[in-house]
Amino acid sequence: MYGVTLVERLAEAGHDVALVVSPDGVTVLREETGVDWSGKAPAVQRALDRRFGGRVTWWEPNNFYSPIASGSHLNDGMIIAPCSMKTAAAVAHGLSASLIERAADVTLKERRRLVVLPRETPLSAIHLENLLTLSRAGAHVVAAMPAFYHHPKSIDDLVGFVVGRVLDHLGVVHDLVPRWGADRPKRRTRER
Repeated sequence: MYGVTLVERLAEAGHDVALVVSPDGVTVLREETGVDWSGKAPAVQRALDRRFGGRVTWWEPNNFYSPIASGSHLNDGMIIAPCSMKTAAAVAHGLSASLIERAADVTLKERRRLVVLPRETPLSAIHLENLLTLSRAGAHVVAAMPAFYHHPKSIDDLVGFVVGRVLDHLGVVHDLVPRWGADRPKRRTRER
């Protein structure tokens, strides 16, 4: 739900999205959301064009000829959502066996924004070390931990909170959740 909602929000906001979904991600996507982005690339691209009006480009996870595999391709950043611990480990240690890992490696080396959204729990010491390595390398680790101060009424509200935090780290304006204190009167201070 996080990945689909991010793609929807980015496309709605007028951003072009290069989308790569791992084979396991395609399976999880279908199981958790009912969205089926499996099949041959041209068929998937046609479905994305219908849904997102040409804003989303589908890239096969082993296509290293994709523009996002090169540092010369300019972009505003990268989101890995959700980010498995396997992918976190690969990116943290500079492995580039898939397009996701290569694009993340390029994002870090070019000092662009990389946001990883782990949703694993509990986290082992190995997971924490890999996430710390990513953070030290410049990645923003935004764990899928929804808050409740905005009084969520649905799963979409919980997902929206996390997606909003990811978008914040990319500098994308959104209205997914009210800002803390925005609906509260300002405290008066005494003049002296």
